[in-house]
Amino acid sequence: MNMVQEVVDFISAFWLIFSFSFLVALTGALSPGPLLTYTIIKSVKTAKRGYLVGLWVITGHAILEIGIIIFLLLGFSFLLKNMIVVRTIGIAGGLILVYFGVSIIRDVYRGNVPTGFLNSRGEQNQVPEAVGKGLENPIIGGFIVSMSNPYWWVWWATIGFAFLIQFDISFERWPNLVTFFLGHEAGDLAWYLFVSFLAFFGMRHLNKRVYYGVLVCCAVFMILFGISLGISPFLKGK
Repeated sequence: MNMVQEVVDFISAFWLIFSFSFLVALTGALSPGPLLTYTIIKSVKTAKRGYLVGLWVITGHAILEIGIIIFLLLGFSFLLKNMIVVRTIGIAGGLILVYFGVSIIRDVYRGNVPTGFLNSRGEQNQVPEAVGKGLENPIIGGFIVSMSNPYWWVWWATIGFAFLIQFDISFERWPNLVTFFLGHEAGDLAWYLFVSFLAFFGMRHLNKRVYYGVLVCCAVFMILFGISLGISPFLKGK
């Protein structure tokens, strides 16, 4: 009887932590930001299986989050609350996002953006799949774009860390840790797979001018967001 009760308690705790972690992650994922914009751009530009870009982006995002969870559990949360650290992340992250946005606009201006997949019927194979180094690889891109956002770091130093404490998540209680991580990434994955699916199948029916317009709008958003990230930490009180 005790064993049955232990199993029931474990399942209840698992479901509670997973559900809360899923919902908290989902509310964050639904907020517009550079990672969402990056996912839309990569989904449309990827010729084959672009609807899975969300999976690869969140894979890179999850790798970074494994690191920060370990970092927090080792007792270094105070660093992420330090204004100097936040400002440094903001400047570096802002520069990365501005560079990414400018690169997109430059490629559109030079006509280096593939458009063979637009309004295509079974012709996707004419366009090479988007692979490569840095931001061209969605896993690496998901990692870099996430890391470039100082608000992501602040979220983990505050809300994320509070969640870890509230649900007694630690290395010793590793089932809680695994459950929290799975729930959190499931929330991110659910939304970003949905976004990449819509972007891949919906935007492929646009004409060339509209497609370029969407890319430029996304690029401008990235640039403005990058500038905002670089400046905003200096506008806050010490």
